[in-house]
Amino acid sequence: MRAGRRRFPWRRRGVTLAAGLTASLVLVLAGCSANGAASPTAEAAATPPGGSSVLKTIDPVALRGTVEATAGELMIPGTLVEVRTPQGRFTTAVGTTERGTLTAPDGGTHVRIASITKTMTSAVILQLAQEGRLRFTDPVSTYVAGVPNGENITVAQLLTMRSGLYGYTNDPGFAQTLDTEPAKVWTPQEVLAITFAHPPEFAPGTAYDYSNTNYALLGLIVERVDGKALDAAFRDRLFGPQGLARTSLPGTTDTAIPDPYSHGYMYGGSGFALGDTPYSPEMQAAARAGTLQPVDYTHQNSSYAWAAGGAISTADDLATWLRALVDGRVFGPEMQRQWLDSPQPAEPAAAPSATQYGYGIERQILAPTVPLYFHFGEMPGYNNFAGYDPVNQVTIVIWSNLTVGLDGQQTANTLLGKVVEQVYELPS
Repeated sequence: MRAGRRRFPWRRRGVTLAAGLTASLVLVLAGCSANGAASPTAEAAATPPGGSSVLKTIDPVALRGTVEATAGELMIPGTLVEVRTPQGRFTTAVGTTERGTLTAPDGGTHVRIASITKTMTSAVILQLAQEGRLRFTDPVSTYVAGVPNGENITVAQLLTMRSGLYGYTNDPGFAQTLDTEPAKVWTPQEVLAITFAHPPEFAPGTAYDYSNTNYALLGLIVERVDGKALDAAFRDRLFGPQGLARTSLPGTTDTAIPDPYSHGYMYGGSGFALGDTPYSPEMQAAARAGTLQPVDYTHQNSSYAWAAGGAISTADDLATWLRALVDGRVFGPEMQRQWLDSPQPAEPAAAPSATQYGYGIERQILAPTVPLYFHFGEMPGYNNFAGYDPVNQVTIVIWSNLTVGLDGQQTANTLLGKVVEQVYELPS
């Protein structure tokens, strides 16, 4: 990997969640009102064995105070934190869904979820494998023609970010095109042409590199094998069966978001979301003084993200989706075992507690009884996190309508670290 370039477009380079509890986690506080009042539900079942010692008693007032203070420091227009634990559902909503208004977000507010879409694309691939319609060992060239070295790149390597293919969002001119032509309709073939104009990063299977190219190819594989458009495959296989009525993959010409929705903002151009360039001291000072306003990226055409990051959803739906994935409601028992076991360390010498990436899912062992399965999502205008801890039955979902803070960090990352401290009693 080249020095100075962030390799995680739509999700900033992984932060180890256990390290000082400063990583990106979003706790789905299900059922609290906007003022932080808890409303326990039937979901407040008995705490599973081994889980009770790490869970704190959630104080909704303290949680809300933490989220408000952090959002204020980061100058986030609006954010939503949902947490679900055996204690109940809690929702903390702060700020507004649109600058200049007083429209508070809630669990049904639609946002662009960016790379959390990968959990959906990968889920369809796994279902097709479960049905015997493809194999993880199949070469990409079986389904998509023209991929350099495609006969040596497997479906499994695409899923786990080990193909070595250049990530098209790293191309120097890509972010500029997003800003000069925000309504541009991108096809998978166009973004792949950007990829194929660059040499590979490494030989297939020899290293790890988070590349959106992998999931653009997986989307094409879904369409080829399932015989239908990706949005229809999502709807028929995932959204309908799991009751995700407020989740969708928009058409390539559709720049709208269903009501109610949050606008999405960012200071500067798309390159600040897709690249490593930090905000200059002058930009930071101007933003804090109010002389530099954030840009509204709500209706930028997201077709460039497609299978890698184009979906729209709500906090409530994401909470339902992550739990369904981890609890075994999407795959049969054997495929579920493969999915749960798929995460691998990014580096061979990585510590056991480091973040691992698998079949469209990340995992980090925060403590012996806290295995967290999750995914981040970042794109111009939005920053998201959704995760589920099956041992302690904790769901965390966070979205922010400011992509990157003036300190250059993902806003959801920063919020997550603060929220985790309210939920878990973890070793320092």
